[in-house]
Amino acid sequence: MLGRTGTFSRRCRFELQQCCCLSSPPPPSPTELPGLHYPAGSGSRKYRMGQEAGQMSSAQINSILKANEYSHTLPRGTAAHGVLGFHSNMLPSNHPSEDRRSSATCLPGRGGVLFAVFDGHAGAACAHAVSQRLFYYIAVATLPLRTLAELERAVEEERAVPPLLEWHKYPQDHSYPDGGAMPFHSLRNYWQERLEGEEEDNQDCGRLSSALINAFRRLDYDLSVEAQVHLSTSSPRRVSLPGEALSLSSPLRVALSGCTACVAHVSNSVLHVANLGDSRAVLGVQDPEGRWSAVSLTNDHNAQNPDELQRILGEHPPSECRTVVRHDRLLGLLLPFRAFGDVRFKWNIEMLSRVYETRPDVLSAVSEAVRTPPPHYLTPPYLSAQPEVTRHHITPSDKFLVLATDGLWELMHRQTVIQLVGEQLTGLQQQRPIIPGMGVTLGSLQRLLLERRGRVLSVLEDLNAATHLLRHALGDDGYGAVAPNRLMKMLSLPAELARRYRDDITITVIHLNEPDL
Repeated sequence: MLGRTGTFSRRCRFELQQCCCLSSPPPPSPTELPGLHYPAGSGSRKYRMGQEAGQMSSAQINSILKANEYSHTLPRGTAAHGVLGFHSNMLPSNHPSEDRRSSATCLPGRGGVLFAVFDGHAGAACAHAVSQRLFYYIAVATLPLRTLAELERAVEEERAVPPLLEWHKYPQDHSYPDGGAMPFHSLRNYWQERLEGEEEDNQDCGRLSSALINAFRRLDYDLSVEAQVHLSTSSPRRVSLPGEALSLSSPLRVALSGCTACVAHVSNSVLHVANLGDSRAVLGVQDPEGRWSAVSLTNDHNAQNPDELQRILGEHPPSECRTVVRHDRLLGLLLPFRAFGDVRFKWNIEMLSRVYETRPDVLSAVSEAVRTPPPHYLTPPYLSAQPEVTRHHITPSDKFLVLATDGLWELMHRQTVIQLVGEQLTGLQQQRPIIPGMGVTLGSLQRLLLERRGRVLSVLEDLNAATHLLRHALGDDGYGAVAPNRLMKMLSLPAELARRYRDDITITVIHLNEPDL
């Protein structure tokens, strides 16, 4: 294997031997979501239709909210690269969830710590694959050539391959299959091409930004090539192996679905954020007076971003100006303008026609939206996998970074997110006195006291900052506190209704510096 794993209370270190794939546990059944927990009694999040919101106890609420939470503290010292630790959580809306998360430490070379959230669409297959593979591509893109040469010699001589990553995963994430030998061969081809075509570059300035862009683009290229290879073995008469089309690791299924990605790389107190799509990274900054401000490190790649809209329109003939983006969607279908996978917005029409003519088994296993070719498909590619990279030197006032899929940002403003995390970390809710102003009635004062009590109880309930955000995102009463009835109702929605009110939500809060008290 090329990675090792750390879990909840200890960093388990496995002796890693060379193998021809990243990992190869048995694949899950098509109806089972690996690595994401739905609380017992929830009916796999399909809550009982007859259950009234008032009947849900606080224990049941916490069971749902905390089912997928994870906290990890990094050891102090240079190996942490300026990261104290992180909190993470996921709350599904789709069943199965289409979101994924990853976190790992890069072991050889310059090192660094990696965090990411992935938001899938048209199924979970692409997000599932990218969440396992992208960090390896980033490691290969950033490693010195001499380290890659040593890696290649170990493979050629059939010796143990040194690990590239130490994963920090929620325990159930360990069951993710990676699809067999093909991902390893693609990754090896990538490092071989770096060895053959590059010269050693010792200049750090701009090097990591370029490496992140190259890693994103190369993985997307490999996902496309693997799907084309898979398609080339197909014919109208071909009978698929049992379960092949349903497997999340099926190359065609991966390539036909898609995902956005927001990746943070921290090395020696320098932060790089590579963003693809509409997930976001927001920095929590505390000024000398203790006030919090939100600093966005990403731009959304969608129709709400005028620069992105002009980029898309400029890449296609003027005759397509009315069809490239319709109803704020790419070709009237896709919200993000940049993503992994989604080859039906990238391949030529001949290749797409072959998929629709020869692989009905795969098409039957993917989202209905993918089963027909896009309209007005004239000058592909329409979709890009090139991320936008931001570099930021971490200062003492930079306390934490929030990575989250758009499910959170649809419910909460970035300043509210940073304020909630900052106040949770500092415990300001318990310290701030209430001084009634002129004209404040007893009823208003009672409401303020109840709001304060709700905030304090919420902080005490959630030691995990990501869970704290989930609770407020779903239960916000409009005054900064959690309304228990609203939270109960949001968590009691049947599976077929939940998606109408919210998306899958995945949050990782990365702690950079201790807050000032």
